[in-house]
Amino acid sequence: MAVPTLPFESLPPTARFDIGPELYQRVHLLPDMPIRMRDGVALSADLTRPADETGPITEPMPVVVSFTPYNKKFFRALGGPRVRAFGRWVGPSDRRRFTGRDALHTLAGGVFDVLGVSRTLVTRGYAYLMVDVRGTGTSAGRWDFFGEDEQLDYLEVLRWAREQPWCNGRVALTGISYNAIAALLAAGREPDGLEAIFAVEAGENPVRELGLTGGVPTPGLGVWLVGVNTVKWMPSIGGLLASGTAWEFLRDRLADPVSWLFRSLGIALAERHDDAYLNDNWNAKLAELEKIKVPTWLHGSWHDVYARSNFRMYNRISTDPGAKQLVVDDGYHLTPGSGLGAADAPQALDELQCAWFDRWVKGIDNGIDRYGPITLRQLGGDWVARESYPVAGARLHRLYLHANAPESAGLAPEPPTVEQRVTLPRTLPSLASSNTAVISMGLSTLLGRRFGSDDRWAEAAALTFTTEPFDTDVVLSGPMNLHLWAEAAGAEAFWSVTVTDVGPDGASAAITRGALLSSLRAVDTDRSGYVDGELVAAEHPMTAESVLPVTPGEPFAIDIDINATEAILYAGHRLRVAVSGSGFPRHLLSLPQLRKVKGQTVILAPDRPSYLTCTAVGL
Repeated sequence: MAVPTLPFESLPPTARFDIGPELYQRVHLLPDMPIRMRDGVALSADLTRPADETGPITEPMPVVVSFTPYNKKFFRALGGPRVRAFGRWVGPSDRRRFTGRDALHTLAGGVFDVLGVSRTLVTRGYAYLMVDVRGTGTSAGRWDFFGEDEQLDYLEVLRWAREQPWCNGRVALTGISYNAIAALLAAGREPDGLEAIFAVEAGENPVRELGLTGGVPTPGLGVWLVGVNTVKWMPSIGGLLASGTAWEFLRDRLADPVSWLFRSLGIALAERHDDAYLNDNWNAKLAELEKIKVPTWLHGSWHDVYARSNFRMYNRISTDPGAKQLVVDDGYHLTPGSGLGAADAPQALDELQCAWFDRWVKGIDNGIDRYGPITLRQLGGDWVARESYPVAGARLHRLYLHANAPESAGLAPEPPTVEQRVTLPRTLPSLASSNTAVISMGLSTLLGRRFGSDDRWAEAAALTFTTEPFDTDVVLSGPMNLHLWAEAAGAEAFWSVTVTDVGPDGASAAITRGALLSSLRAVDTDRSGYVDGELVAAEHPMTAESVLPVTPGEPFAIDIDINATEAILYAGHRLRVAVSGSGFPRHLLSLPQLRKVKGQTVILAPDRPSYLTCTAVGL
């Protein structure tokens, strides 16, 4: 694989960028400003500006904008020195395995300033505008997440902000999760005056990755919908009365009291529901990343619900390396920035955000454009900087699945010489699993190592295939593909795959994962990734038109795409592939899907081999 040469000398992960002292000691909040959209709907926004003893600073300044469905009033006073101090007080961790202690370290990493109104930014000369998207928080209208009306609102709000006397015409977008996806959606429409983006834990395709993971519904989506629908009924009463929008707020909420909940139930209960597949409706909610031409910082996590997106988004954004940056940590969706600010880690997240905007919005040459441009924490290892990904020197490898007996399965570079068949256990899945850690977004790691850093208990409900111990350190880098020959006793079969690093003590730490419903196994060869002609990143259309029937008792081949990762497996460690028929609670088959699933068998044969394809150094 060719490695591009950067036009600059890359700075190390521990580089620090000067954001200067606070220019103002106070901040001023103007809450619940109504912003009228083209159709008359009033959005509600909080404006926070630097201030002195006389009030808000009136000098025009850059404006950082964040769009949220989570009710902006809950994000006005997050974080602070005490929160950071508690995160540091928790004590050190060796970070070889992400644990509950590392989840608590998130409190010290600056994430709350990025999640809410950033005092770091405001006290250094930025205005901050947080907006409730239509149909949520104190905004009127009906909520249709990432729908066309909402996307047009983004552009209208940005245009409105640039026209205000407190804005100097330069705006930036930021956010975490939904807010970050909104930022990318807005940027893909190329609004005037947009100078930079700082997006944390965004998703390239939220429906594919969170809503219909592997083609089956995710219970977490229902929890999310309940949460948004709950807080949208908790407006700022004072804001509604002051703006005169109380009646339209109540009218719109009564007209749409539980947005999307009944539709999601239909997906879970109906046979061949239109929205149980990727379609034009879902596609209209995706950012046009290739149209993003402004400097963009992406921060992701290996175990995020959107882990599939990290490098895909980076590669699609049109700006040059340096003006686009990707940082990937070893955590989960609710733990971005865990460990940041420590001496052996990147700068705190809020300081990186400030430095990024200083460079691209204010034009301060602070060197952050010479960072990375790919900075990642190797699972099991340390922070490293990369010019490109996968790591230079990574070579393609096939590891074949073997089974001498059900309790003695192997993973080896040689193909099998005799045909064997192994049937997936029908054991109920364990909640003590890395899948629970992913769907709880890292919170379950607080319950102990079974809930994220050691999958041995979950593997009782899976077939496991494990290499011999490695003689030298091995670095896995890049996406993976699991090619299976399989047979189903029913008219459907679901596959949940976890790749783990097995230590000398037997602990099985998840590295990455993938999942796929057998009827959605069709591969779009034009959009898939290959190395030396070998499939390493299967792209499944997952549309109703792409469905391939599963005939009971008839063998079929299936390629399961596994999220890209980078992990170091030390000498004496082993690589394991665990294959299960259930990824609960990460995945939950709909009732129509569940009725079709019976027994599942993996075929291991010389003429129909099953194997893992990956790129690695030292394997």
